[in-house]
Amino acid sequence: MLIQKNDVVSMFYELKDANTNEVLESNLYTQPISFIVGKGQILESLEEEIMKLESPSNADVLIKKEKGLGEYDASAIQTLPKEQFAGIELKIGMELFGEGENGETVRVSVKEIGENDVTIDYNHPYAGRDLLFSLNIIDSRLASEDEILTGIIAGSHSCGCSGHAHDHENSGGGCCSGGGGCGCH
Repeated sequence: MLIQKNDVVSMFYELKDANTNEVLESNLYTQPISFIVGKGQILESLEEEIMKLESPSNADVLIKKEKGLGEYDASAIQTLPKEQFAGIELKIGMELFGEGENGETVRVSVKEIGENDVTIDYNHPYAGRDLLFSLNIIDSRLASEDEILTGIIAGSHSCGCSGHAHDHENSGGGCCSGGGGCGCH
């Protein structure tokens, strides 16, 4: 049966840069992730491709940068006074989450740390890349009413957002190359 909106999907995945074959994220040797289709918890174009699949199944899905996270925008780099990061132990490559001008969640990565200033990048870490997902969908089921309302899946590692600082190098990445301020959409 094809996967549909409001299904809870559990899967293993490996994400690679389609051009260099560099592994960007993987949960192959950990726990499967779970998400609710239609809730924006993973990249929208990946979700569209998953809805063409059956459960269980294996598939390789190519998401071109135009349908994924877009082109890299060099104007999205900003240098700010270091004092704006007081209380945070900064590291190059670290991802930080904050609030944008319109109240939206903003995700930035630390590019450089100077004596008096910090250079941050508002681009998603995978912007400008074609993404290749190798998927192993192990299960799907209709979400409960509570799961649909809250977006939280009972008893699993779900793709959810949190507003904390995140050290990308040590965490193994987010969930399915999420953008927009959390690890999943």
